Amino acid sequence: MSDVPVRGPVVIPAHELRWKFSRSSGPGGQSVNTTDSRVELLFDVARSPSLPAAWRKRALERLGDRLVDGVLQITAQEERSQHLNRRAAERRLADVLREATAPPPRPRRPTKPSRGSVERRLSQKKRRAQTKRGRRVEPDD
Repeated sequence: MSDVPVRGPVVIPAHELRWKFSRSSGPGGQSVNTTDSRVELLFDVARSPSLPAAWRKRALERLGDRLVDGVLQITAQEERSQHLNRRAAERRLADVLREATAPPPRPRRPTKPSRGSVERRLSQKKRRAQTKRGRRVEPDD
């Protein structure tokens, strides 16, 4: 088990991570029913002292539907070895936390089209209408 770097100086220490192991489904050959290669990584987002308060608040808001009592669960069972699944779960945890704690995008400032672009658009519309009016066939009465 190792510490999980999130972003910048923020690192989740190994002692804050809880691991569960179970038998994985899928390929594995003769040893498939004897090894616990499936990995569940549990991280208590709500009570972690490693996350700055602002990051914790942001993560709790953004990960709300994925949390059970403030705990984030990451599962990995793609690999046949427990060691590789542990590394995959750590990477996934870092990715999820990085995305969940990212600062919000800057608010969009509404802009107005320039006077020239408005005039060009309107003159183009008039030209197009004139072209179509010229194609019109008048009904014979």
